[in-house]
Amino acid sequence: MADIEQRNMEKENEKLTAADIELSELNIKNMIYVIRGQQVMIDSDLAQLYQVETRRLNQAVKRNLARFPEKFRFQLTQAEYEHLKSQFVTSSAAEYGNLKSQFAISSSGENNGYGGRRKLPFAFTEQGIAMLSAVLRSEVAVRTSIQIMDTFIEMRKYMANTSLLYERLNTMEARQINYQAETDERFEQVFSYISEHAESNQKIFFDGQIYDAFSLIADLIQRGNKEVILVDGYVDINTLNLLSKKKNGVSAVVYTLKQTKLTDADVKSFNAQYPKLEVKYTKAFHDRFLILDEKTVYHIGASIKDAGKKCFGINLIQDEGIIKDLLQRLELESTSANMLSKFQIS
Repeated sequence: MADIEQRNMEKENEKLTAADIELSELNIKNMIYVIRGQQVMIDSDLAQLYQVETRRLNQAVKRNLARFPEKFRFQLTQAEYEHLKSQFVTSSAAEYGNLKSQFAISSSGENNGYGGRRKLPFAFTEQGIAMLSAVLRSEVAVRTSIQIMDTFIEMRKYMANTSLLYERLNTMEARQINYQAETDERFEQVFSYISEHAESNQKIFFDGQIYDAFSLIADLIQRGNKEVILVDGYVDINTLNLLSKKKNGVSAVVYTLKQTKLTDADVKSFNAQYPKLEVKYTKAFHDRFLILDEKTVYHIGASIKDAGKKCFGINLIQDEGIIKDLLQRLELESTSANMLSKFQIS
């Protein structure tokens, strides 16, 4: 029975003309998919190239299952099958010809010639396709398998060259970002690049970038593990909105001018939900500073309540001497404020 079926398959294969083979070469690339991270072809597509029914191709494989481990041939899951069908829904008929019909659901049998099917299809890897030529044992099968192997090799070369091209383009883009950032659009590319790579010591924001500035300052505040100190002469409820982003249990101290718009009621409401905030008054500072855990200090070019409304910059201070001097001055201001408070009470 197997010999009769094999002879029938060979007779069908002998009907394949040179024109059919040439057409198959053009279509092979469109029949190769990436499933489970590897290039594969579907049984119905292979059946079309070999000029046999999908059912008969799979029957030949079943009689030689030992030659087809899962790394050679596997059955698609329902999710993989649905995804594969969706590719044909969004593709043009001119590009894929009648291949869409191969994935239509049929009501009877595994397939209907080269058309619909009701069972989940099988996918063959490059090794599995090479093994098919040995199973089908016909001149056409061998010739077609060679064409398919050549196509797989061409596609691997194409993917390798494309990957190299993308790498070169990415390198050129990085150079353009680093050396030609002159317009607002290029600055946007710089920020995108910086956010995906190591933290920069300096950042600049232009007018209108309110959300970007808010997000960065909130992120810096969240890095404090014990204490967040803000030196800012002009604070209001917007300042508290940013300080509320601090971690739970982290204390906050604000050094500001006496004429601040921040009321005692604002501070009390804040402490009821995000303890503990302490406000100290001083006239000693003109610039703004954000100090995290008495170790990390940022110099901010604008009051954080106005972040993003106008162009300003944020710099990470790395000079340990400057950091030490700033902390000593804050300690002196804190001592003076405590003494004044005691004097007023007495």
